[in-house]
Amino acid sequence: MEQEVVPVPDAEYESLISIDEYLSAGIHIGTQQKSREMLKFVYRVRTDGLYVLDIQKTDERIRAAAKLLSKYNPSRILIVSARQYGYHPTTKFAQVIGAKAITSRFIPGTLTNPKLDVYTEPDILVVTDPRGDSQAVNEAIKIGIPVIALCDTNNSTTNIDLIIPTNNKGRKALALIYWLLAKTIKAERGDTTFNYEPSDFEAEL
Repeated sequence: MEQEVVPVPDAEYESLISIDEYLSAGIHIGTQQKSREMLKFVYRVRTDGLYVLDIQKTDERIRAAAKLLSKYNPSRILIVSARQYGYHPTTKFAQVIGAKAITSRFIPGTLTNPKLDVYTEPDILVVTDPRGDSQAVNEAIKIGIPVIALCDTNNSTTNIDLIIPTNNKGRKALALIYWLLAKTIKAERGDTTFNYEPSDFEAEL
């Protein structure tokens, strides 16, 4: 039996949380497909054909996304998730940082049609999956706001301004990513009152 090779950051690199925490949440487990754009985030391919993401690159991108988001008025940040396991993590993330979340169906025109009751004017968009949340991404492009996206190995990254390479399908992976983003944004803002665990962000089975 082949020994599992897991992505290990450079010896001098200090990640936001332990590598074991990333691994146990399955952050690094991609799909059996890879897009050309996501290849630079792939660490290796397993014998079963699953592509494994580079945890150090994920960690670096979480830091970059948090730094960027911390510069925005929280109420002008919109987080979207059509993916069911993303409903609770995105809602919790929005609640913790003071942003707005839209889960389940994204109504066409939400960002572009002022006549709609659901119309909103964010300054930046965060999506859980650029494929499932493509309507939101397309509207963000039309109104000219930046897009941060959680991207798995098979995602196209066209029109994405900042990619966070991660398993964007797993329940624990989504919880950990949004928990870590919230925690790091709070730290960037100099706010140390963060009393949440990843489990607080986890969708119920």
